[in-house]
Amino acid sequence: MPTSSTVQRRYRGAAAIERKAQRRQQLIDAAIEVYGRNGYRHSGVKQVCEAAGLTQRYFYESFAHSDELLIACYEQAASQLRENITTAAEAVGDDRRERGRAMLLAYFRALKAQPLIANLLLVEIRGISPDVDHAIMRELQEVSRNITRVVARPDHQPDELLRAGIMGGVIHIALHWMSTGYRQLPEDVAETAFKLGGAILAE
Repeated sequence: MPTSSTVQRRYRGAAAIERKAQRRQQLIDAAIEVYGRNGYRHSGVKQVCEAAGLTQRYFYESFAHSDELLIACYEQAASQLRENITTAAEAVGDDRRERGRAMLLAYFRALKAQPLIANLLLVEIRGISPDVDHAIMRELQEVSRNITRVVARPDHQPDELLRAGIMGGVIHIALHWMSTGYRQLPEDVAETAFKLGGAILAE
């Protein structure tokens, strides 16, 4: 039978793990804000820690270097965005065309509503390091598979190169839109992007 001291040690151990996880999340949330606003290349560990309300020793408790934190930020933001657009697609029913439209509209609305995250996901993440590039490729492949699952015919798997081309085209539309200060309405941008995405639906 465990003694009270054993139970206390386990409790303290669990509490310490929870506190570490909380600090890690604080750093990720702060870094998304700092990187999105100032740019990754112009932001250091000190700035992120100050924004998180933590000392620098806690940074190295969770991350070996800034690139690791950048990847964690990217993966969290991308995962949340992917979940949001999938939910939007599934909410409109089974029509594949309407699902495609709903995904794109949710995507562009999210970018406009959260410009710092948009900047992180599409601008600041590029050309940092091979590890960061690999993280981008993993996420784009996951997004591509997810879109295919939601909008393509169940009995058909679209060409991999076609999927990559559509993804690249949608991203470039988003980048151009961002560069104009989100001048067009998200609905109009989504309809433009849908012309690309329609290639999957046509197969």
